[in-house]
Amino acid sequence: MASKSHLTYSARASQHKQPVVKKPFELAETKKSNVIISADLTNTSDLLNLADQGLGPYIALFKTHIDIVADFSDVTVRGLKAFSQKHNFMIFEDRKFVDIGNTVDVVNASLLAGNGIVEALARTGIAETFEFKNKRGLLLLAERTTKGSLATGSYTQFCIESARKHQDFVIGFVATRALSNVQASNTASDEDFVVFTTGVNRATKGDPLGQQYQTPEAAVGRGADFIISGRGIYAADDPVEAVKLYQKEGWEAYLKQVQEPQVQAQI
Repeated sequence: MASKSHLTYSARASQHKQPVVKKPFELAETKKSNVIISADLTNTSDLLNLADQGLGPYIALFKTHIDIVADFSDVTVRGLKAFSQKHNFMIFEDRKFVDIGNTVDVVNASLLAGNGIVEALARTGIAETFEFKNKRGLLLLAERTTKGSLATGSYTQFCIESARKHQDFVIGFVATRALSNVQASNTASDEDFVVFTTGVNRATKGDPLGQQYQTPEAAVGRGADFIISGRGIYAADDPVEAVKLYQKEGWEAYLKQVQEPQVQAQI
């Protein structure tokens, strides 16, 4: 599968067919940030405080995990929507399977149970009667960052082939790298799937539970379009200063990624 991580966000936004993909690219260019915060917090107050007073101005997307928010309510929903508009970020709900409602922009799905989940979600997402048609997108979990993950090989290839069948709704993958070396059928020259890479952490290479981390520079160098970090930012002594560092390093790595092919072409 071809990777287009060597192109600028603005170029990809202008060429992409899906409106929901144009938005994160445009946000990244405007905010000079390819950072996604993984806000794995367990109460509404902390979640909204992180979105508003803390990290909102420095991120492209805010990744929630609503299942673990103990006091989840309409207050949570209204707050997230309000702060996403105030600070200009998208909302990505890490639910694996969700009802595509009017709060989140992006959801994700695992294909371990087969392609039916993508077909069901796509049918809803592109239906003429769906209020948010062309405003919602799906990421497929093509790879995982945990040691010993089974999301490799034929499973990853299956994710690519499924994405190609549903390009009107699937916008990309959660993966540890660009998937350009994965062989799959039906390659199209104009396809442009976005790669979101989890497990990005400046300070450590892993944890006792098998999580494996990459630095922002390493992740972008391997083909990540957007980098996802959680505890490395919100658990830092100063989360705002931490997110600024991730923003700086992620953006510098992106600039290097898009400039190198131009330099090589001139030699």
